[in-house]
Amino acid sequence: EIPADMSVYGSFTELFLRSEEQVQAIIEEVAAQGAPEGTVSQKVGDLYASYLDTAALDRKGLEPLEREFERIRRANSPQAIATLLARYKRAGGTTPFNFYMDQDAKDPSTYRVHFFQSGLGLPDRDYYLDEENPRFASARELYREYLVTMLRLAGTQDPEGRAAAIYDLEAALAESHWPSEEARDVDRTYNKMSPKELAEAAPGFPWAAYLEKLNVRDTDAYIVAMPSAYAGMAKTFGETPLEVWKDWMVYRLLRNNASVLSTEIDDAHFAFTSAALSGAQEKRAREKRAIQFVNAAMGQAVGRLYVERHFTQDAKDGMDELVQNLIVAMGDRIDGLEWMSAETRKKAREKLSKFVVKIGYPDEWRDYTELEVVPGDLLKNAWRAAAFEHDREVGKLGKPVDRHEWFMNPQTVNAYYNPGMNEIVFPAAILQPPFFDPYADDAINYGGIGAVIGHEIGHGFDDQGRKYDGDGVLQDWWTEEDAARFKERADMLVEQYNGFSPLEGMYVNGELTLGENIGDVGGLEIAYHAYRLSLDGKEPPVLGGLTGDQRFFLGFAQIWRGKLRDQLMVQMIASNPHSPLEFRVNGSVRNVDAWYAAFDVQPDDSMYLEPDHRVRIW
Repeated sequence: EIPADMSVYGSFTELFLRSEEQVQAIIEEVAAQGAPEGTVSQKVGDLYASYLDTAALDRKGLEPLEREFERIRRANSPQAIATLLARYKRAGGTTPFNFYMDQDAKDPSTYRVHFFQSGLGLPDRDYYLDEENPRFASARELYREYLVTMLRLAGTQDPEGRAAAIYDLEAALAESHWPSEEARDVDRTYNKMSPKELAEAAPGFPWAAYLEKLNVRDTDAYIVAMPSAYAGMAKTFGETPLEVWKDWMVYRLLRNNASVLSTEIDDAHFAFTSAALSGAQEKRAREKRAIQFVNAAMGQAVGRLYVERHFTQDAKDGMDELVQNLIVAMGDRIDGLEWMSAETRKKAREKLSKFVVKIGYPDEWRDYTELEVVPGDLLKNAWRAAAFEHDREVGKLGKPVDRHEWFMNPQTVNAYYNPGMNEIVFPAAILQPPFFDPYADDAINYGGIGAVIGHEIGHGFDDQGRKYDGDGVLQDWWTEEDAARFKERADMLVEQYNGFSPLEGMYVNGELTLGENIGDVGGLEIAYHAYRLSLDGKEPPVLGGLTGDQRFFLGFAQIWRGKLRDQLMVQMIASNPHSPLEFRVNGSVRNVDAWYAAFDVQPDDSMYLEPDHRVRIW
């Protein structure tokens, strides 16, 4: 069963909870040390203690935000509104014109500001615009009630009327947003603009004031992912009364900071975002949420201690071997592709040879010396931590790209492929059972972490990752014929997943999930190939009545076992590029010939696919 304080439960959750328990022990030990001021231990301890002191938060009420409310009241020009939007963005908030720092996809030796669409309080544009889906209609009504509640808690007069205006503002922003499946196209979202060109492309918004406050004005170019969305949102900004933007900022101040304000505000936020939108039945224990708060603020400081205690050399050595075996297997599979020409195959091999592998933890740890943490000052501690991270990111502009940087903490249960670095990264926390056990049966390891490794390798060659070369440059290295043959196979996968319905009346979006589905199917094929190579031509023993191949596929299935609440499933279908858990398994194995042989799957079985309908890309 799904625990009452969660919306999803499965193998990833079990490992997340194990990691969280380990991290909690570390943080509580550090917090009890009474370390000298300015040390990492003092900062971690005071962050944790200030988050737990809900009595102090309840005594203060809205007092920590009063100066911000006054700033908002005094903002009487578009420039003043834009400056405040930037102020709250730096403090960890959101604006319609959000951005992140990343490499320039066509010049990965250079950092650029990347602007993307944002500003919605519901999970996706479809929640506002889809009039047919009753689940979206229900969410809209609950959201309107939530807006009223938050404005009432802020002491706003006429909360009903002003909440309606905020909703209408966001609905107008949603009209400009790109659909999620279009927003993942790396060609369409690469739009390089100078500051002058950005202002001309999206008139109506005071760009100079906004960029100046965020300290990103002094640069020659930005990457604007969705130009038409920015034009539409800037137009909406100019057409919306300033008073509505002021109310929107008041609402966002409460929403963005609910967990570091009073219990009343926190409860109202939970009732909508976690209960109504995600299906959770009760809030997580405060100390559990405190762990995630500290992780978000000082993740690498905690991660360094985590690695010292919970990551073994055996795990690193075993993982190194597995990854290299998977890369060899991928090379074999590239060599054996009957649909790919020798010209493209050579370049695919070249890209694979340049893969960078990072396992466990970074070589260089983040320095938190400049982060100030004040005992008992929770809201501003949260803001200072967000500003510290913002300034660290913005400080990359004009500097050489740091190829040693990690974008996940070691205690994170996940993995990623980064196309600009052409790297696959596996944090320490995922290298535990059921994903990986250096002392376990090889079949289980190859089916578990092997498929995860294969998945991340596969992202380098999925429908978007394939557009980057081995040096991380976004440039076309495919022949037209090979690109067409790839698309033909990818379209078959889109059609397959479009037919999966995890909820009545709602279907998986095969276009939105295509990259992850290619990663899943291809990763499984690569992992199976590597497993067979590891046997060196021998047949593995039968264990517990199961053959090696059966154990491999069961190892794959068990990492994705899990349940989701319906409300979270709705969000996932609308906006998540991953398919629901069930189809990450069943949608993958039915395309793999070896699975049919392992379990003697026959044409009258429900998951059977005719051989010519099975998608074989990698």
